[in-house]
Amino acid sequence: MDNTGYVLGIDTSNYKTSVAVLNRDSIECDLRRFLEVKEGERGLRQSEALFQHVRNLPEMIEDMKKSFDGEFCGVAYSSKPRPVNDSYMPVFLAGEGTARSIAAALDVPVISFSHQEAHIQAIKSYTEMSDMEEFLACHFSGGTCEVLHVTTKDEDPPQISEGFQRIGGEGFFYDIDIVGGSLDISFGQVLDRAGVAMGFPFPAGKKMDDIAVATKRETKMLTPVRVYDGQINLSGIDTQIKNKLKALSGSGSFFSTDPQTRDELIREIFVRLSDGIAEMLRQASKKTGLKDIIMSGGVSSSRFIRSYISDELEKEDVIVYFDEDENELSTDNAVGTALLGGKYLWDALR
Repeated sequence: MDNTGYVLGIDTSNYKTSVAVLNRDSIECDLRRFLEVKEGERGLRQSEALFQHVRNLPEMIEDMKKSFDGEFCGVAYSSKPRPVNDSYMPVFLAGEGTARSIAAALDVPVISFSHQEAHIQAIKSYTEMSDMEEFLACHFSGGTCEVLHVTTKDEDPPQISEGFQRIGGEGFFYDIDIVGGSLDISFGQVLDRAGVAMGFPFPAGKKMDDIAVATKRETKMLTPVRVYDGQINLSGIDTQIKNKLKALSGSGSFFSTDPQTRDELIREIFVRLSDGIAEMLRQASKKTGLKDIIMSGGVSSSRFIRSYISDELEKEDVIVYFDEDENELSTDNAVGTALLGGKYLWDALR
């Protein structure tokens, strides 16, 4: 079996359909397609998201083959949100069905990992932390808000032989423990709810981030977010934002509110959330003694949050690692999934 060849990765999250092809040295193909959300809506039901993945995947696999003509040594896919037994979301069934069918047709191994592991691996592989065996990682996205203590497992993964095999994954490489995060909603939910209420399309984070970066005036319309033992509640600031939007709009529509006032509120939302993130990471670092932190998930792609928490944590000698801008690997992608399959196929085959 070729243990240096190409790996096909497939990820089907609640936001995107993603397909990627990698070898040891390069990303050969990285395709992503946002799921379509109706104007004014804040997401999709699982049944609708699953339908869109089923529709997207054949077209994206065809597009992948137009740009890539090599041979695969294996296929990897995301099978669940987190690497625990009771983690499940129907959207991942679309990626599983496609991955298993392709692997069986090509007579190559097919390997499953969790969406969370793939997020971590996508960032880790392209930073100075690529060989680090113990570290902290953040998974901040539309549906997840967790600070994780990650340790590389000591044992080798099971050996596989020539030809097609389906190999289930509960995390072949990492032990992951939650050491902080939100006790209710996520950072991504706070941003998307506020953005949709302001008239921005879902997901709203990118548009709001651009406004936060461009706006310089500081305001104090919201109270700080409190962090206790690495944990945070975000429903409070979510309610504050709703009430502030209602007060600013008066009897009319918020869309007629002065744009400068809107932009200043957006900047303050990012300041309050960034303060909460920085404090969560300080507390997690003190609890574990670890000072190297991987930032993954769509919220971690925010330019405002990156700059803010990097400056804050530098004071504590804590280093935060983000993806390289050109790869855009903080948001949902199949690159991390393919990398995990590659670690198994390239490094662990006997």
